[in-house]
Amino acid sequence: MNPKPRILGIETSCDETAAAVVDGDGRVASSVLSSQDDVHGKYGGVVPELASRRHIETVERIVAAAMQQAGLPWSSLSAVAVTRGPGLAGALLVGVSLGKALAYALKVPLLGVNHLEGHLASAWIDEPDFPRPCIVLVVSGGHTHLFLVESAGVYRLIGRTLDDAAGEAFDKAAKMLSLGYPGGPAIDRMARMGNAAAIRFPRPYRKRSTLDFSFSGIKTALLYYLRDLDRSGKARSVSDIAAGYQEAIVEVLVDKAFEAVRRFHVKALAVVGGVSANTRLRALLTERARAAGVHLSLPRAAYCTDNAVMIAMAGHWLFENGRFNSWDMEADAGWTLPESHGPVERQGPLQGQARRSSSPGPVALSAGRKVHRGRAHA
Repeated sequence: MNPKPRILGIETSCDETAAAVVDGDGRVASSVLSSQDDVHGKYGGVVPELASRRHIETVERIVAAAMQQAGLPWSSLSAVAVTRGPGLAGALLVGVSLGKALAYALKVPLLGVNHLEGHLASAWIDEPDFPRPCIVLVVSGGHTHLFLVESAGVYRLIGRTLDDAAGEAFDKAAKMLSLGYPGGPAIDRMARMGNAAAIRFPRPYRKRSTLDFSFSGIKTALLYYLRDLDRSGKARSVSDIAAGYQEAIVEVLVDKAFEAVRRFHVKALAVVGGVSANTRLRALLTERARAAGVHLSLPRAAYCTDNAVMIAMAGHWLFENGRFNSWDMEADAGWTLPESHGPVERQGPLQGQARRSSSPGPVALSAGRKVHRGRAHA
């Protein structure tokens, strides 16, 4: 096998169509992304059928653009990595179908990547020497999970949300406050103009010994606060509400992450996923890491949200450990990561046929992105 494999990554799990090429040394040769905010904005959330249609319209063009940007021939690819799940079933099917077709035509391995594993891998895109073992907090619209990562592709789940993800809580708050879509960035922008101490919201699960999270209660607290405020006839200070609400969520995320660092005696922490782009979260993490002498990794904004570079990076982990998929691989909207995962025995080179992965069986972590009444919140 090529000691420095070149991986094409494809991402279509929700409302971004993305493709990227990453070399074996971690160099990002290209990254192209098409957002669907213009399609879903008026609905206040992702409409699965519309997302699938847009992926169909754009995915071939995006993949071709990634190859052109990289300036590489198709024959230079060592494997094709594609998000297999979790996510929206129709959206995943578009990417998986193209990924399988390309891998088959090029006679290279097919690598089905779990979206969560892609986010884990994003911590090493800009900082390939980021130390392990480390704690990685994955926090997005569909996921809030804490992992102990011992080496590339070797990780253990140590905490997760018991109900809603942090990003889901931000999205719902933005909708209640009429701040538009996408909700997370809207809350972030509004909160910068407010006073976080003016209105105090509960810090869910903050003082419990568990490393698990819960964010459904804070959404209810906001709902009741707005109801009572409107009944009183007082004007809403939207900036203060957003700032106080954001502070409550961010403090819990930071406290749990550093508690995991303490418990597992590591000195490195990465925070990844769409919510890791939140400016207040990044500021608090940076402040705490500096005080505690912890090595902190925060991906650049382009690698926080869904992208194909992280899928290609995770594809390298799979490739190196011989975790290839067969041609009958299907999209899996509810695909879960194993609670713990280590390398498997390499299965040898392929002769034009990818082999089935022999990774451990999964246990329930999360159903993936939230889908309500025909809409999904990424």
